[in-house]
Amino acid sequence: MIFFRRIASAFFYRGASALLRLARWKRGVVYANLRHVSAAVPHEEAGLLYRRLLSNVSRHAGDLLFGFATYKKLPADTASFPCTCDGMKFALADGAAPVLEKMRDGGIFLTAHYGNYEAIGPWLCRLGVPLVASYIPVKPAWLNRILDKKIRAVDGRSYGVDARTPREFLRLLDEGKLFCLLADQDSRISSALPGKFLGQKAKMNPLPDFLLKHRPGTPVYVCWLEEGRNLRVLHAEEVPLQAREKSASLVIDEFNRWLESRIAENPALWYGFTHRRFYSVDSTIYRN
Repeated sequence: MIFFRRIASAFFYRGASALLRLARWKRGVVYANLRHVSAAVPHEEAGLLYRRLLSNVSRHAGDLLFGFATYKKLPADTASFPCTCDGMKFALADGAAPVLEKMRDGGIFLTAHYGNYEAIGPWLCRLGVPLVASYIPVKPAWLNRILDKKIRAVDGRSYGVDARTPREFLRLLDEGKLFCLLADQDSRISSALPGKFLGQKAKMNPLPDFLLKHRPGTPVYVCWLEEGRNLRVLHAEEVPLQAREKSASLVIDEFNRWLESRIAENPALWYGFTHRRFYSVDSTIYRN
């Protein structure tokens, strides 16, 4: 069964990658973003980065469809890592174990479309972290049900939630959940926070700072997956909170610095390049 899942994932990866390249999927948006942040990512590398990005997107989508069962069988004890499951080696990065232990008490988990970010969810759930991740429901409804009941569920518990109001967000924190949300750099609401990302002006999601204002002292975390040929390493860090001069945020600036360092390591793993990331600041960037 494991063998056939890997074969199916490989076929999906190759087919999807070729199809996306043929369709020139999101090519204009990716190139527009690269031109806009050219100081952060050399535009001369745009073609190669674009091809690698499509390859990574396809590979991780295949993992989502055919490989999530492995993540849902990982040990619940941090002391059990490194381990091997379904022929794949899994490990925790240096210093990650005590952070993961602390995450079991809840808090705020900021995520980004970086690498195989979806696979972090089931791994955290297996470690006993009370994860509740905010997702916008997808259409059609039957596909959203599959995602909730089959993909984003571990040991019979779905960790996806369509939380809509500040009261719901605060309730989840009060219940001791680890509330996960996307720390967007293109917030289009009136309360968006001004900031900078990859050297350019951006409008930040105000929700993390709203939550910290009403629940001061709440810890904030980030995680990411490091991938090798037959190895997956989970990194976990607590985000330092500190007020900075001329900054509207306690946490978003620190989160952006963390994400910028990941992008500098491998820009083709940040799928935010496929989004109109700076549209709220200057929509003309994406007209050509």
